[in-house]
Amino acid sequence: MKKEPLSPKNDFVFKKVFGGNTPVLTDFLKAVLDLPDDEYQWIEVLDPNLRPENIDDKYCILDIRLHTKSKNVIDIEIQVKYQDFIWKRIQFYAAKMLVEQAKSGDSYKMLPRVISILIADFVLIKENEELHNRFRLYDEKTKARFPDSMEIDILEIPKVRVGDESQLSNWMRFFAAKTEEDFMALAQTSPAIAEAWGVIKHLSADESARIIAESREKARLDMEAYQETGRKEGLQEGLQEGLRKGLQDGRQEEKFEVARNALREKLPVETIMKLTGLSLDEVKRLAADFPR
Repeated sequence: MKKEPLSPKNDFVFKKVFGGNTPVLTDFLKAVLDLPDDEYQWIEVLDPNLRPENIDDKYCILDIRLHTKSKNVIDIEIQVKYQDFIWKRIQFYAAKMLVEQAKSGDSYKMLPRVISILIADFVLIKENEELHNRFRLYDEKTKARFPDSMEIDILEIPKVRVGDESQLSNWMRFFAAKTEEDFMALAQTSPAIAEAWGVIKHLSADESARIIAESREKARLDMEAYQETGRKEGLQEGLQEGLRKGLQDGRQEEKFEVARNALREKLPVETIMKLTGLSLDEVKRLAADFPR
């Protein structure tokens, strides 16, 4: 049976599509930001890959961070589900990005501008129907704007309007796409989206990449389940210990599940060990459960 393409909202796929492809990343940034075009003449992506050896780390970085020509720092993040205190978390990480740029002995004038881009697969801002909200510091009474040191851009996928054929809307449709037909139709709208679809098509046909992506999605769902359990038991004394043990057990079980999937696909034992970090004996024990 033909499998659906992998989703660009998956953290592993997202980093492969945007973290390792400057033309695609540049096109997306131009659709979102109002920076001069020459800012994109030099882009440095910081740690674009989700490393397979960290497959059991449910707290790994899920975003892409980059520098532009003028040393602007831009962080792009996807959130597929609403989280408690998300507004405070967005502000905290944007402020943290600014602080991290300060080096001992540097003057304040050396601090770059930081921009945080959040792509939300849910409605976060209920005050308007705009797909893109840009937040900067300003005086509500006089409308005087604070000199740009920090900016937060919120993109909400569900707010894409029928008939809006802007490049930003097409990118949001790209993130929402599920079928090959959806991606192929969007690929006709621009060379950058066509190139992004080419990366997803390649990853979707690569069994090792599919196993990693599906395991990352399972990890995300497991984390949500643990958090929900924690909420229900939050008033009980053993919450933190319960979450710690649950996460520890979940990480190991996730490795086993990745290995089982890989064994079903008849991947080499050495590849399975590299994907999961399991020992040879552990993989052999799992392989014993499969018919020869």
